[in-house]
Amino acid sequence: MSQRPLGAQISHMLKDRGVEVIFGIPGVHNQEMYRGIEEAGLTHVLARHEQGAGFMADGYARATGKVGVCYVITGPGLCNIMTPMGQAYSDSVPMLVITSCLDDVVATRGQLHQMLDQEGAAATVCDWSQTARTATQAYALIDRALAEFDAGRKRPKHITVPISLLEAQAPVAPAMAAQLALPRMADDHGIAAMLAKAKRPLFIFGGGCASAEAEAREVMARSGAAALTTYAGRGVLAPETPLNFGSFLARPSSAAVIGKADLVIAVGTELAEVDLWRDTLGHNAPLVRVDIDPEVLADRYRADIAVLGDAKGVLDAVLAEIPTSPVTDWTASEVTDARARWLAEIDAERPNLLPVIKALQGALPNDCRVYSDMTQFAYAAKEVWDMPHAGHWHHPYGFGTLGYALPAAVGGKIGLGDKPVVAIAGDYGFQYSLQELMVAVELELTLAIIIWDNGKLGEIEDSMVRAQIAPNAVIQKNPDFLKLGQAYGAATAAPKSLVELQSVVKTALATKGPTLIHVTAGIC
Repeated sequence: MSQRPLGAQISHMLKDRGVEVIFGIPGVHNQEMYRGIEEAGLTHVLARHEQGAGFMADGYARATGKVGVCYVITGPGLCNIMTPMGQAYSDSVPMLVITSCLDDVVATRGQLHQMLDQEGAAATVCDWSQTARTATQAYALIDRALAEFDAGRKRPKHITVPISLLEAQAPVAPAMAAQLALPRMADDHGIAAMLAKAKRPLFIFGGGCASAEAEAREVMARSGAAALTTYAGRGVLAPETPLNFGSFLARPSSAAVIGKADLVIAVGTELAEVDLWRDTLGHNAPLVRVDIDPEVLADRYRADIAVLGDAKGVLDAVLAEIPTSPVTDWTASEVTDARARWLAEIDAERPNLLPVIKALQGALPNDCRVYSDMTQFAYAAKEVWDMPHAGHWHHPYGFGTLGYALPAAVGGKIGLGDKPVVAIAGDYGFQYSLQELMVAVELELTLAIIIWDNGKLGEIEDSMVRAQIAPNAVIQKNPDFLKLGQAYGAATAAPKSLVELQSVVKTALATKGPTLIHVTAGIC
């Protein structure tokens, strides 16, 4: 068909560009976007809340590397999805949110779902927010978003389209433009030569290295360097990698380790507050920064050498020049001693958690993807749980929103198919988005959902105590989680021992449909 309503043409365009799944909720104001979904051959996942739709798109994108696309309505629909958009922005997730908007908000007031500035509101939590005033503009904005996902930092984009334009007849979208590719890199800055001369080189690998796992592991083997990873960079290096200090970068004493290096190379990381939790990196040596975002390279650390490029391309260029079998002064005992010290610190800070983490880790297959929420269980696990591969543990690192784990795991499971997926949420955070359990039930998704229940906002209570504030509003009454899960139609379990926990999780990953697993601190 050469002419269709624009709402339908957008679905056909997205399908032609490789999109397979749409997350969203239909409403009177965006129903035209739903006209072409089935005809185009897209799968639509009906969330129970726009926030859930956004987190599902985020989880889908992180698991698959594809764009997470959402259709939502004007006004409240956009407001509800802005939290996931903010999360996707801080964690570099490719998400495309398409909303309807009112035709006129200047001369008319009192309309359904009216906002003063819908485009401007969304712009506060995404890379850019634009209103399409013609079909040509809508198509151009979609292609712009997809191109930027391919060749730049992957951050959410928002396109809003007036209702009357969605309803109006429009021509078929133009053919897809040539796919953008990042330029081939060369080691123009001499990083390989610097590595060859260094006696104590140290890499810091971040989440931007997730697509450069093989290159990162090879450069470690051929340089004799030591390494730390950010939380988001876990799995870039194999747990058994020699001189791998692990994801303990946020430990205060990691600054002393970094201070012993004579060359520090940070790749694919902002070195943000949520990576370090301190004001300084701790380096006394030249600092090389590699990042796809020029803003990062111009930050307060003032790198001695700043390389604009993606981690994979830059590391590949370094590998082409680096000599083999270098001799460095790092020792295995330094790494072993540091890791043991940090492990002991975490065990003292969060009593009884490490045995549960170790038991759960032992129950999951190597190809399992984990989605965690803002909960003490995850805070400890992010440091001590070495991942076999990059992109296997997903967490709301930057924005730090509650309610992420369950809907993100639903989106991840939809994208991953038969691969195992686990969600880990605290008893409080789970209740932010528990309604999305119905989506997992409805779609019969095999999903293990672990609720870590300590009956309170434990992290906030601890923070108040440290600040000498009498803990206030940190104890809440919880529902019967097992009955709640049963009401939604999910399988449920409440293991009483670590051995039983392992058995229950393995059963859940082999059972059709979701299983809600209620775990309390008494399990230890």
